[in-house]
This record gives sequence, structure tokens and C-alpha cells, in this order.
Amino acid sequence: MAVKLRLMRMGKKKQPTYRVVAADSRKARNGRFIEIVGTYNPRQEPSLIEIDNERALHWLRHGAQPSERVQKLLVISGAWEEFTGVAAPATSAPAKVTTAASAEAMDAPAADAPAADASTEEPDAASEPGEDSEAASVDEESEPQAEADEAGGDAEDDAEKAEGGES
Repeated sequence: MAVKLRLMRMGKKKQPTYRVVAADSRKARNGRFIEIVGTYNPRQEPSLIEIDNERALHWLRHGAQPSERVQKLLVISGAWEEFTGVAAPATSAPAKVTTAASAEAMDAPAADAPAADASTEEPDAASEPGEDSEAASVDEESEPQAEADEAGGDAEDDAEKAEGGES
């Protein structure tokens, strides 16, 4: 029997939630499954991902093939990195991951967060003066042209008045 880790659609119309299940690949999407490995709620902000990494690793080690979407969810939860031994690239989309180990891990990085904020402030401060000087030089260049346009407009008005006999 070929086992796949895939999503099983749940929820109401236009409000999907998914179960991550281990199922026989020959069964229908929402058909019979072997075990529920986790859940995925994409409509929440940020997306809620709850995966039992131990069970997911069990199925992966026994030959289960994940679908593309489930593989991405496993990367986010950390199970895929543990299975393959290859670190996943950092994702820009934040996701709320709930696992037993992640609850402890969420407390530890909080102490490192102020150090990361301090390092990001320095490049921003360095780039601001350069931007202001460029904006100032553009404004200085455009002022003489504006004055010339106004002067040219006055000369044309004077010429029209002279032709019309007005003084």
C-alpha cells in the first residue's frame, strides 16, 4: 500500500480548514485515511499549523510521500528538516506553528529579539541622509526652470498687450 501525507478538506463552504492525514494514495481526497497527523487553517492570520512532528516523522521514515503543500507545512513545522537533515531556507510569511517543542522554542528567541532590532536600525539611519541630499538637489534644479517658465510667460503676456494696443 502506497501511503501519502496529504490534506483532507474540512469546514464549511468558502471557509476551508484542512487535516494533514496519512492515507492510502488510491483513496479519495476526503475518503478513508489511516491517521490524522495535524491540522492547517489558512484563513487565520497568520495561518495556523498544528502538526504532530513525531507522527509525521514516523510516516516519512516508513516511506510515506508528502504532497507539495504538506511538504511546505512540514518545512515550517520543522519535521522536514529533521527528516532530511537539510536546513530549510527562511520564509518571509509568518505562520503560527503549534507543536510541543515549538511552545518552548517560542520563549527562547524572545530574549534575542532586542539585539536583532538594534542591528537593523543602523543601516536605516545611514541611508536617510543620502536620500535627503538627493531630494534637495532635485528641488534646487527644478526651481530655476520654474522661474524661467514664469518669466517667459510674462514676456508673452507683454507681447500680446503690445499688439493689442494696451499699455
